[in-house]
Amino acid sequence: MTDERLDQILKQALAPEIDDREIQVYKRRKDKMRKFIRIGKAVAAAVAVAVIGIGGLGYFNPTLAAKIPLIGKIFEKIEDDITYSGDYTDKGTVLTNEDHMGNLDTSNYSVSDQGITLTASEVYCDGYSIFLTVNIEANEADFTHIPEHYTGNIAENQKAAGFYIGGTWSVNGNATERIENTFEGEVIDSHTFAGMLKLNLPQKMEGNGELCFYVNGLGYDDDRMLGSEEISASHWIDGSWNIVLPFEVNKTDVKTIEVGEKEGNITLDNVVVSPYQVIVHTTTPGEQRELTEDRKEKLLSKDPDLTDAEMFEMLGWSYEPCYTIVFNQDGEMLYSDVEMAGWAGFAVQGKEIKSLYIFIFDNMDDWVQMESEGINSGVADRAVIFKEIYVK
Repeated sequence: MTDERLDQILKQALAPEIDDREIQVYKRRKDKMRKFIRIGKAVAAAVAVAVIGIGGLGYFNPTLAAKIPLIGKIFEKIEDDITYSGDYTDKGTVLTNEDHMGNLDTSNYSVSDQGITLTASEVYCDGYSIFLTVNIEANEADFTHIPEHYTGNIAENQKAAGFYIGGTWSVNGNATERIENTFEGEVIDSHTFAGMLKLNLPQKMEGNGELCFYVNGLGYDDDRMLGSEEISASHWIDGSWNIVLPFEVNKTDVKTIEVGEKEGNITLDNVVVSPYQVIVHTTTPGEQRELTEDRKEKLLSKDPDLTDAEMFEMLGWSYEPCYTIVFNQDGEMLYSDVEMAGWAGFAVQGKEIKSLYIFIFDNMDDWVQMESEGINSGVADRAVIFKEIYVK
């Protein structure tokens, strides 16, 4: 995407309009994060608002707040505000509990370094992604200036705070993946953050598994530094927070619908519907060439921040992305989180899913227009693939 096109999307997305200085701050932050291969209007607005900052967050005064058990109940605490919101009751596995005095019943999933304690709290897996909640404590920190960002459609005013994380992860000893997302959640007090991280599995899993979680850096933005040259992860510290934790695939309410429809160079393979996400799996010509782990490691040794798309480009391989939008039976657009090669992820956010209307474009401008105008957009007939999927 060109800088000019990014400017247009940002200015259309935010109300009131953001000025050119704020756009430039966002661009610097985007270059550092490298979180998404393509950023949609709603996602661009979410990240930009995180940079601008939100006032009146209403944090607890740690000297006045009574000790309330939090670890073991983080899903319950943040489930209404995170991107992949919903009712997590009885869905996840509790790893670590806490009593009213703050005592943990196990230390297997709690690790400290550089004055920061990271405690894994709960884990849920639908076979396609792992949803992990954590508690982060730092006695010398002041988390109350972490800005919130939009985690849903702006009109719904759904927001959460974000916490950067660096490192790698792997499952059952398989290939190591980089941690590319951030923790989303809530600042509890000056020294405590509770959040969730979503990790997308490289392939569908069945049964039990073991997640090796290797964290080498943690950090967060500071809304007092908006005017500085670089505010992204302005509070960052390197360290070592390594945890190995078990998880079990929960197949309840998870459905995979095979499609296999091909139009032009794009194939809609299947659609996955779980309690918290909808995943659209596609195939495009650029995905026919395998990016082997050996070749991938060599490229990442030169630049550890490379995305798969950038590695394809360095190798001179074709990479043809597609742009997907999903609506439910009521014409409600599902919140688009991330789209990359073969995978487009959408947050359910408590919406009822009986049927899905899937539009796949090969032109991003058409995608942006439909995202702005909704299901009755005039560009609907430009979709390379349109498919109605009956779910239940």
